[in-house]
Amino acid sequence: MAEPKVKYDRQLRIWGEQGQAALEKASICLLNCGSTGSETLKNLVLGGVGSITVVDGSKVEVGDLGNNFMVDESSVGQSKAEFVCAFLQELNDAVKAKFIEEHPVELIETNPSFFSQFTLVIATQLVEDSMVKLDRICREANIILIFARSYGLMGLVRISVKEHTVIESKPDHFLDDLRLNDPWPELQRFAETIDLNTTDAVAHKHTPYIIILVKVAEEWANTHDGKLPSTREEKKHFKDLIKSKMIMRDEENYREAMEASYKVFSPQGIGPNLQKIINDSCTEVDSNSSDFWVLVAALKEFIANEGGGETPLEGSIPDMTSSTELYINLQKTYQAKAEADFRDMEERVKNLLKKISRDPASISKANIKSFCKNARKIAVCRYRLVEDEFNSPAQPELQKYLIDEDHGTLQEANSLKVLPENTAAGLYILLRAADRFAANYNKFPGQFDGEMDEDISRLKTTVVGLLNDLGCNGSTLSEDLIKEMCRYGASELHAVAAFVGGVASQEVIKLITRQFIPMSGTFIFNGIDHKSQLLLL
Repeated sequence: MAEPKVKYDRQLRIWGEQGQAALEKASICLLNCGSTGSETLKNLVLGGVGSITVVDGSKVEVGDLGNNFMVDESSVGQSKAEFVCAFLQELNDAVKAKFIEEHPVELIETNPSFFSQFTLVIATQLVEDSMVKLDRICREANIILIFARSYGLMGLVRISVKEHTVIESKPDHFLDDLRLNDPWPELQRFAETIDLNTTDAVAHKHTPYIIILVKVAEEWANTHDGKLPSTREEKKHFKDLIKSKMIMRDEENYREAMEASYKVFSPQGIGPNLQKIINDSCTEVDSNSSDFWVLVAALKEFIANEGGGETPLEGSIPDMTSSTELYINLQKTYQAKAEADFRDMEERVKNLLKKISRDPASISKANIKSFCKNARKIAVCRYRLVEDEFNSPAQPELQKYLIDEDHGTLQEANSLKVLPENTAAGLYILLRAADRFAANYNKFPGQFDGEMDEDISRLKTTVVGLLNDLGCNGSTLSEDLIKEMCRYGASELHAVAAFVGGVASQEVIKLITRQFIPMSGTFIFNGIDHKSQLLLL
């Protein structure tokens, strides 16, 4: 068997050993192993999750052979859970795999405590009523739940957990933490030792741009009542001031300074997202508070005291044109400040833990250091109960999605308002209407041949009723889209299932590793025109 570090080499570069360790400890339950569930779990088994439990009471049918690569002709009539589980086990023998041959809907009804043993539950192809019941069960047991569903050419993914906190959010674009607009005393003193007017051409072209910007910003502030550039005109003049310091045309460090000048203009202090988190009532910590909120409470104190309105310094600097000696000394200056900030934070964390009668060493130095490094980028995600979304979706948002110009405009036709066919909101409404249809008629629209015309009429009536219940009175969806939903007949197409499974498994990895920010609403995939959208309802 391959060494884990070699086996998972490429993904370790994304979420590191800590993330991989979290995956390898995770216990995941899959409900229904049709093509959507199988594709979701396949990605996680290959990624090296600790254990999987496949729950499905159905037998393999001939129809399954056309949309699920994990079953074959020899498995027809046999337990679907058993065959899919065996296939998944072959993909990665390090994963503990077991199956339970029971219908998930019955398990939800008769044995709710079953789910409390898992880290995360992936529920696929469940109808609305079962989704609501399972969500309540998982919420009470504090188990992460993710719904995934493929229905013809559409798909849905929805996360449900009371609260999910992220320290390593790893945003694609984030401003370097350089403090050029408010240098601390040691950085200021270091800058003062360097003369930008030196006649030594080699020294001049190897001065790091950080020092150039600190000194030019100070020069600017001295002639502008202590203020830094704010208008477009002032920013242009600031760049011209940097340019005027060049003594040769090929000085790359001065070009870098001009390109990075926007870092001087960035606002001081913390951003609105972090402000919202430190103002959260959870920062009033007690013995039941999570480590995350203890760290946030300590951060709040740090910002108000030692930080002077700023978070702990991250302590890293980007690559830049510089002499080796200056770059190393500059790096040491940043690292020393980051270390001092970390020690202040560590002291505050210990004092808070003592205050709430917890072991002062219960939050490790490594975790405090990681938090300090990522303090500006932390995130808190909270999700509504599925039942609340179904019964009372955010009315202004729903109306906006249904009328938004980006997705077409409501049009008059046959005295009824017609919604454009390419809206994610329209497909969301239709999927819910299909579940309501199934609850009323014990079958999905278009599921049986010969009843298509009657099903189209019934689904249209169901859609109007659902829209009225949601406060969108007098509205319906286009006839063509309703016909298309009936044509699907609740089928699971492999191409759609593979895509939905890919999205769902990616979200599972974010949730388990606590890295990257999971999506915040109901994800709808529209296979008709290959678009997707998050609905915040």
